[in-house]
Amino acid sequence: MFYDRKDAGEKLAKALKEYKNRDDVIVLAIPRGGVEVGLEVAKYLKSDFSMIICRKLPYPDNPESGFGAICEDGSLFINPYAPYLPSENEIYEILQTQQKEIERRIKILRKNRPLPDLKNKIVILVDDGIAMGSTMKAAIECVKKRGPKKVIIATPVASQRAIEYFSNLADEIVVLESPINFYAVAQVYINWYDVSDEEVLELLERYGF
Repeated sequence: MFYDRKDAGEKLAKALKEYKNRDDVIVLAIPRGGVEVGLEVAKYLKSDFSMIICRKLPYPDNPESGFGAICEDGSLFINPYAPYLPSENEIYEILQTQQKEIERRIKILRKNRPLPDLKNKIVILVDDGIAMGSTMKAAIECVKKRGPKKVIIATPVASQRAIEYFSNLADEIVVLESPINFYAVAQVYINWYDVSDEEVLELLERYGF
């Protein structure tokens, strides 16, 4: 169990200590939940930090559930295990909506800055947890196009299926907890809540990024 995202980030950082004090390491967090976790990792490793903006593709009738994800460069992932897909028109509308939200987050959270240069970098992709893994899959696709030396997925909690799946996509995966009866990322956090834009901006200022 983790008390909150800060606690989880501190513990995750120590599991990545072999990458401390290297000038070829960059931490990329998936907002908004992954930001505080990623900031703790970057602080401990003394590495560069940025955010990679991805969005789940939610079902129109059940926004908490999704059938895939899209990343800021257009990298698209449709989950082959999704129970069903919306109609083509619905998918088009969902993509348009999420692309607008990606643009908004780049403007607000990343101040319109582009993704940093990832060529020959060790990229540590961080989120606060992986359940289905759609946003992480889209993020990996985006990162791999940019010529990194190594791609590491780091998260406090993930399902066993996600660990097996991403072990074949990333060079390394670091996960602290994988409950047998895994149903939601929130189950391993005592203090869990949805993170706002305002909190992300406050965290970036507090950590000096």
